[in-house]
Amino acid sequence: MLSLSPVNRLQLPEKIETERLYLQRLRYEDAEEIFYTYASKAEATRYVSWPTHKSIRDTQQFLRYAVNAWNAGVDFTYGIRLKDSHRLIGSIGIINDQGKIQFGYILSPTQWGKGFATETCRTVLEELQKHPEVYRIGTMVDTENVASIRVLQKCGLREEARLPNWFRFINQNNLPKDCILFSL
Repeated sequence: MLSLSPVNRLQLPEKIETERLYLQRLRYEDAEEIFYTYASKAEATRYVSWPTHKSIRDTQQFLRYAVNAWNAGVDFTYGIRLKDSHRLIGSIGIINDQGKIQFGYILSPTQWGKGFATETCRTVLEELQKHPEVYRIGTMVDTENVASIRVLQKCGLREEARLPNWFRFINQNNLPKDCILFSL
């Protein structure tokens, strides 16, 4: 069961707006959009820590976790939607380990190269820095994920360490990959 003491519990808003996007707490009703937009796409899930979804049932199972984790104050996942069309284009997740934050994001391949990842990350980082209980913000990325490395650098994160054979990405044949640890 997920639980934290009230001192360590992070309270994030359920909706955050940017210039072109809004980030909204994921809901059970988002399952089909999530599945078809990015979770079932091998090219989108190549660098994430979770397996590519094979069915909507996989996405529904993830949403059960996401709702419970948000309620416990330990893991917050926002859907990323275009303001003008309300269309889901990706998501960003924030894990709270008693004030030490790790985050990651995913976008639909149809939305790559449009600045949405940078806009989303900058906004989430600004929100996290408002919370005094947050003392560290970081993420880890495969050294081959050049696009995400650029996004993180544009958002002000700095390379903290290069980690050889650090993580097994399930969607890359579970082979150990070199990673870069970034922190703000």
